[in-house]
Amino acid sequence: MDETTLTGFLDRGGPALWVIAVLSVLTLALILWKLWRLMLGGAWSGAMTERAVALWQHGQRAEATALLRPRRSLRARLACAAMEAAAAPDWSEAQAREETARVAKTLLAEARAGLRALELIATIAPLIGLLGTVLGMIAAFQALQASGNSADPSVLAGGIWEALLTTAAGMAVAIPASAALTWFESVADHVQADIEDAATRIFTAPGAGA
Repeated sequence: MDETTLTGFLDRGGPALWVIAVLSVLTLALILWKLWRLMLGGAWSGAMTERAVALWQHGQRAEATALLRPRRSLRARLACAAMEAAAAPDWSEAQAREETARVAKTLLAEARAGLRALELIATIAPLIGLLGTVLGMIAAFQALQASGNSADPSVLAGGIWEALLTTAAGMAVAIPASAALTWFESVADHVQADIEDAATRIFTAPGAGA
């Protein structure tokens, strides 16, 4: 589809279809950005953190901490923060847990960044499409009324299908946005579960508060 054809198609749907087109570009950009951020955050890799936590539980605290310090994954950063807090000589266990909880909130916010925007797009795209359809139907019936007895049914049908374009376009944007949102939320939930498990194992390891 060349530029002229695309512009003509968008013009048929009116301003609502242009807005939906912008939302479709934003949706694609958000999905790609979120995938990149999750890959950088190691959302699908936790083997190194698991190994470090196992070392910590077996009393090899220095080795476990050294293994995680250069790592930038969400799980590794939380586990390293928990280990350092638990090993701090001037902190009580309550203070160490509080600091770990603070770091965990920051990391989880990072894991869920961008999801509210996807949720908003999934919600408003069909509504904008429906609004465009309603406005298009109003215009079509106004044209029918103005034409009086000489109304051409084909003209009315053409106005209706053009008005319905925005509803279809809104759903076409909302469906992948909603699917991506659900998937990203499941990834973030999995990361949260792993983070909580790692922190619990670190603080309940023998000699963790020593």
